[in-house]
Formats: sequence, structure tokens, C-alpha cells
Amino acid sequence: MDTFGQAAEEMKKIFPSAPAIISKGDYVSKKAWGLLASIDLYECDPKLIKSPKAIKKFVIELCEVIKMKRHGDPLIERFAEGLLEGYSMIQFIETSSITAHFDEEKNRAFVDIFSCKYFNAKQAMRFCKKFFKANGYKIQNLIRN
Repeated sequence: MDTFGQAAEEMKKIFPSAPAIISKGDYVSKKAWGLLASIDLYECDPKLIKSPKAIKKFVIELCEVIKMKRHGDPLIERFAEGLLEGYSMIQFIETSSITAHFDEEKNRAFVDIFSCKYFNAKQAMRFCKKFFKANGYKIQNLIRN
């Protein structure tokens, strides 16, 4: 089993009852306040995670894919020191926000989408993986009450 498969198995041990992806039916039936998708991407294209222009394009297109209306432009900043230095992004959406943090040392991206409006987390994950040309991923999807 590869590293990503092992990580998925470990997550099942920690959160045995948490489904990988929340369906719209579950979201509605639980009268959820919101939905969170945390997407970890591994072995991303280093040029993309180091480019504020690419990061802006990413979040604009992601909002289109998951049918979220952006509120203003994204804030994209490069900060920290040493191995932690890299870009972070926040995009307000009418129903909450999308944030992302990029690890240039290990070519990883960490994307969090929170919305009070249901969105398809699997569709979001596929888009993120494809955009950053990631070779692996992990997703956690939670209902917020």
C-alpha cells in the first residue's frame, strides 16, 4: 500500500463513521449550518504553487466549478521564514470562504472550503488535483452544525 493509501486507512481509524464525501441528501437531512472540505494535495507542480497569478486563476475557476459567488478579489500573500515561507490565499465567497496554503519545500497545497451553501466536495477535490497537477491527495469532508 502506498503512503496515500496508508494515510486514508489511518483516517478511517480516527474517524470511522465519517463518510469521505457528504451527499446533498445528508446535508439537507441533518439541517446543517455548513459544509467543510479540507483537501491536501501532494507532489504538486512547483511552478503553480509558487505563482500568485496561477493561485488567483485557481480560486476564480474553483468558485465557478463549485458554483460559489466570489466576494471581492482573493488576498494572496507570501510570508513566513525559512521552510515555512510560501503563499497563502483567502477568497471570501457569499456563503463563507476558501483558504489555501502552499508548502514549497514539499510541493504540497492545503485547500479548505467552508460554505453554508452545499457544494460537491468530490468535484472540488478533482478540480484542485487537476489544477495543481498533484500526484496524490487526501480529503476530509465534514458537516458543521
